Formats: sequence, C-alpha cells, structure tokens
Amino acid sequence: MLDIALVHYPVCNAKNEIIGSAVTNLDIHDLARAARTYGVASYFVVTPFADQQKLAGEIIDHWRHGYGARHNPDRREAFSIVSVCPTLDDLYAHYAAKGQKLPVTVATSARGHEKSQDFSIIRQRLLAGEHFLLLFGTASGLAPEVMAAVDVILPPVGGKEAYNHLSVRSACSIVLDRLLGVR
Repeated sequence: MLDIALVHYPVCNAKNEIIGSAVTNLDIHDLARAARTYGVASYFVVTPFADQQKLAGEIIDHWRHGYGARHNPDRREAFSIVSVCPTLDDLYAHYAAKGQKLPVTVATSARGHEKSQDFSIIRQRLLAGEHFLLLFGTASGLAPEVMAAVDVILPPVGGKEAYNHLSVRSACSIVLDRLLGVR
C-alpha cells in the first residue's frame, strides 16, 4: 500500500533556507488525479499555516461536495483520498491513532543521497505488501531534517541533461508510474 504527502513545510528555498511554501490549486488537483490513477490509498497535503489549510480545505470541499463534485464525478473520485494535515509529526501520529504502525517513509529528491534505493527495490517491496509513505517536497525540496529522518530516499528522476528542476506535479507522476505502473 502506498500513501503520499505533499509537504509545504519544512522545505528549502533556492538559497537552501528553511521555508514554508504556498499551497497551489494545480498541485492539489494534479497529484490527486495521479494518485487516484495509480491506486494510492491516501494523499496528504501538509501545511502548518492556517490560511493555507483553509484554502486547501475549500478546494477539497468544492470537488468533494460542491458544484465541482456534481459537475465532474471523476474529479470528486480523485479528491476522495485527499486530506490536509498540519505537520509531518501530525501525519505520523495519524497512523498511530488508527492503530497502524508508521509506514516506511520514503523521500523524493532532485539530488542523489547515500540512503537512495532504486525504484525497482521499492516497487518489489510494494508488490510484497509493505506499506509506504512517499514524501514530495515543494519549493526546492524537503528540508535536511526531513531527509535525515526518512527510511529511504528515491534516486532523482530526470533525463540525460544536467538540468533537473521538474515541477512536483511532473515528478510525482513519473515516480508513481515507476513504482506502480503496469509493466
């Protein structure tokens, strides 16, 4: 089983400073659609900022219960797995509250790391029934303390070019396809 989280804090900016990034409508939509397409169980939008939580909640509510739900049932289905969580600690506590152990935590990054495991290894572990929580960072990526605390880091996705600055929406779709796509 695979859950995903789009983390807005703590993340880094281009100067490698710890920041909180803004929730965007496109990110919520596109990750929900990709997650639902690939059978992700839950998708969490992680932000500690009350105004950003409210915005995300309004977007989710519109597509679950408002005009958007009536107008576009496919989008309503995609949004059925989305929820907002204030912090990563709250997200981790969510599993304990449900009587579940914390899934294997996996980070994504545009840079290589010593804790990297190949996609094929994680894919096999998923197929064997292990539960994973996959963290996607916004802005310029997950903060160092998040990266240090995860169990596994996936290798970067990209092409042959040195340039590697995909949107989180693109990266999420590629990662989900590599882990859960039909082969």
